[in-house]
Amino acid sequence: MPALSSQEIVMVVDGENRPVAEVPRHRVRSENLPHRATYIFVFDRAGRVLVQRRTAIKDMYPSYYDLAAGGVVAAGESYEESAKREAQEELGIRDTVLEQKLDFYYEDERNRCFGRVFTCVHEGPFMLQAEEVESVAFHTVEAITAGEVEPVTPDSRLAFDRLLALGGTAGAPE
Repeated sequence: MPALSSQEIVMVVDGENRPVAEVPRHRVRSENLPHRATYIFVFDRAGRVLVQRRTAIKDMYPSYYDLAAGGVVAAGESYEESAKREAQEELGIRDTVLEQKLDFYYEDERNRCFGRVFTCVHEGPFMLQAEEVESVAFHTVEAITAGEVEPVTPDSRLAFDRLLALGGTAGAPE
């Protein structure tokens, strides 16, 4: 994990998703503190999902596939600001409408977060953040649901499943 991101200041929330503290990211991870996160599902015009291969140095789920761009919401940042920042940092996406879709809660033994899902249509070119994204490729919704892309980060999979439950092509913008 890059040293700078471990010192990033993150908003910690309570069980009702209310801000309660601001702490370094490494504490959020080491103490499994509840926080906010954004998930940006990027679709092409054919409805395929842009899937990222995470780098081997990621602090959570290294070398897994991520079905969404995104990350933790920084202290003093809204979900919307975080989503715009993450789309730009990870993929080079700017000046693209991010459509808010749903909120959800995810918890496992290493991660507790209140997530907000956004979607957009963007076909590239993409400028990948070297520290976080090894590669990207578009995959069909059917290939993802059939398990052809594995292993997938469990929080992005839950967000994807919730998005699918909205109907249509995983809720992709028209």
